[in-house]
Amino acid sequence: MATKKKAASKKTASKKTASKKTASKKTASKKPVKAKVKRKPNAAFMKPMTPSASLAAVIGAGPMPRTEVTKKIWAYIKKNKLQDDQNRRMINADEKLKDVFKGQKQVSMFEMTKLVSKHLK
Repeated sequence: MATKKKAASKKTASKKTASKKTASKKTASKKPVKAKVKRKPNAAFMKPMTPSASLAAVIGAGPMPRTEVTKKIWAYIKKNKLQDDQNRRMINADEKLKDVFKGQKQVSMFEMTKLVSKHLK
């Protein structure tokens, strides 16, 4: 009979500690929420730059920010289906893009941004 009482008291003790743990989790999760700050675009990326003649043949001759240059190049690549079928990171150059890519037939998308930046002034 004494063993039944001990077992019952152990069960109630474990329930008490479990309820304390859940109560501490509830209070710990109520941290003050900071207001989200909207990111400001970097002024260097937004500065209009003039493309070289070979790059202007692809995207247009007017001065535009780097972000817009990248968007227009990707639009040209997708329009002419120049992305490699097996490895989508690689871009196959057509005649206009070969001038921009220093005569290379294929470049990676990461290398592309490096090569394009040399054509902006």
